[in-house]
Amino acid sequence: MLASGPWPSQAPYPKHPFSQLFEQTAQRLPDKPAFIDIEEKTYTFGRLWEASRKLARFLQRQANVTKGETVAILAPNCPEYAVVLHGALLAGAKVTTLNPLYVAREVEHQLDDAEAVVVFAAKPFLPNVEEGRGNLSKLRQVYEIEDIWELVAGEPPEPEPVNIDPERDLAVLPYSSGTTGLPKGVMLSHYNLTSNMRQTIATGLSTEDSVLLAFLPFYHIYGLMVLLNVTLATGATCLVMPRFDPDRTLQMIEKYKVSDFFVVPPALLALAHHPKLDQHDLSSLRYVLSGAAPLPPEVAAMAEQRFGCPMLQGYGMTETSPLTNTNPLDAIKPASVGPPVPDTQEKIVDMDSGEELPVGETGELLISGPQVMQGYWKAPEATAETIRPDGWLRSGDIVYADDEGYVYVVDRAKEMIKYKGYQVAPAELEATLAEHPAVLDAAVIPKRDAAAGEVPKAFVVLKEGQQASAEEIMAFIAERVAPYKKLRELEFVDAIPKTLSGKILRRELIEQERAKDE
Repeated sequence: MLASGPWPSQAPYPKHPFSQLFEQTAQRLPDKPAFIDIEEKTYTFGRLWEASRKLARFLQRQANVTKGETVAILAPNCPEYAVVLHGALLAGAKVTTLNPLYVAREVEHQLDDAEAVVVFAAKPFLPNVEEGRGNLSKLRQVYEIEDIWELVAGEPPEPEPVNIDPERDLAVLPYSSGTTGLPKGVMLSHYNLTSNMRQTIATGLSTEDSVLLAFLPFYHIYGLMVLLNVTLATGATCLVMPRFDPDRTLQMIEKYKVSDFFVVPPALLALAHHPKLDQHDLSSLRYVLSGAAPLPPEVAAMAEQRFGCPMLQGYGMTETSPLTNTNPLDAIKPASVGPPVPDTQEKIVDMDSGEELPVGETGELLISGPQVMQGYWKAPEATAETIRPDGWLRSGDIVYADDEGYVYVVDRAKEMIKYKGYQVAPAELEATLAEHPAVLDAAVIPKRDAAAGEVPKAFVVLKEGQQASAEEIMAFIAERVAPYKKLRELEFVDAIPKTLSGKILRRELIEQERAKDE
């Protein structure tokens, strides 16, 4: 069993609605800037909290939102994201967040599966909602997120009170592919989120004096919790960027003296190689933390030298709200994701027997703690595959730990492809390939890539008598999925290796591909 890191326990964890952390900050620091947007407009904690309360009343009165219903957000990073999130929570709803890169069919699928009754979408993405709206029987209202301030202008900041059971009532429903298969809603309760927020704050990664910069997307659990909600809970100030722009990022770090900088490996690599990096004063940075995908040690070493501050890794999953591991700022091991955060238990088990392994042995990481999800939305079988009967969450990651409890990620047992930190589900691409009239069978695997980490590669069997080029099939997929899910390579084969039960042997294909590379 791996002990938590050097941080003090936060137990017992208070059981209250998630938005209460935001409320406490707004009452303590009403006039302090919470967010500064890309146009350098300032939004104070007091203004955002009042708007959230007004939006809750609007949702209750105008959209008839009741406890347990789902409100969806489809937008790039913006201050209004926080208003919709907490306004919906105060109205008793749960919130599902959608990737703005999704095409219309992907948007329709998540809105339908999550049973969304209200959508707040940024104006450029409204067509992707409207295209499938006729198939969404539960959807009642669609609003432009940019209109939030007008929508709440006439509302009193007093929503109708809602009785929330923090341990049972869901707060957010982000989508993850988990250890395998198509994206599934991850059921995170108010208690899951408040617990992980307290665990995150206890590590000292962010404080009231911190200045953060958020280009990591708020729809993803990393950006949603470690940037947006850490800001609201601690009283930090966050610079909000709708997308990653290396030049603008360096300018804002220098101008606003960013202290705590959260990245993913591809963004870190782009910044570390930026030709104008040395022209910017980055001395305000306390550290740079990389997450969402493995950070090669050589990249970390180069970035640390160029940024002039410590470089560390953290680890988490959507299923754990997300943070479970991070390096202590005063005891960093560059190749490790660090020990468990406070009040988090971990063990490493044999992949076949499930028995716990001794220190130094490699196996699957299991996690237990107050941040572990309730399960997958409407997917009991997938939940049972991921959460064992004894309550331990299977991470799907292959790791080992040293004698100080620091965890090192070796590989993934799960079949997800990590493209620039984005999750790509092989099963989703395989199902889309099956829609092509010339495709008889297909398998998709991760292929190593120096710039992206991994890219999706497809193996395709054509129907007898049918013809199609690799370029044609790849273009077919590109029209139907978000850009980061596109196939980057396609190889025609005579057959796809499978088990007797018909399950695709992706691991066999991965090993064949790696043998070619070597």
